[in-house]
Amino acid sequence: MTKLTRKRDWKAYYDNVANRPPRKTILTALAAFKQPGIAIDLGCGDGRDTVVMLRHNWTVLAIDKEPDAITRLLARPHLNTQQLTTQIVSFEELQLPESVDLINASFSLPFCSPEAFPNLWYRITNALSTGGRFCGHLFGDRDSWCDRGFINCFTRLQVETFLKPYAIELLEEEEHLGKTPLGEDRYWHIFHIVAKKKMN
Repeated sequence: MTKLTRKRDWKAYYDNVANRPPRKTILTALAAFKQPGIAIDLGCGDGRDTVVMLRHNWTVLAIDKEPDAITRLLARPHLNTQQLTTQIVSFEELQLPESVDLINASFSLPFCSPEAFPNLWYRITNALSTGGRFCGHLFGDRDSWCDRGFINCFTRLQVETFLKPYAIELLEEEEHLGKTPLGEDRYWHIFHIVAKKKMN
């Protein structure tokens, strides 16, 4: 088995996932709000979730460490750039604004270094206003990438511990054999999450 390294072929990944629809987690979170607000899309990629937030009239800060991701996002047709800000920065160096209504992290947090993840998760929770929501994904401990260095994987108990400051609105656990968008064989173990921050 080839060891996964920090250097992934993100260009090939973006090419293979181009034009895919927004994920269930972001759609579920958006439907739970009565009115639009301020959102952050962490690891936004080519913007499949950013676009749907903008279409729902949210003000969005889209963040990714890959310049190509931001380039692809800004090249999308009919993009409402008046309510969009972008930033190129890694999770390890990221600073988040306060009083945010929604933070989306679709399949991106597992790629934060394990050393930096606890602080990143704290900053996500701290950035959200009371009643704000986190939506996104974490990898489970039975995922076949768990033994590949920097990927973060967690047990269900760990995930539930992370979510103690939240009221859980969606927590689905998925496991199956499959392939990655780049055609790699993989056993997937994923937590799909939508959670509302409780009062401090």
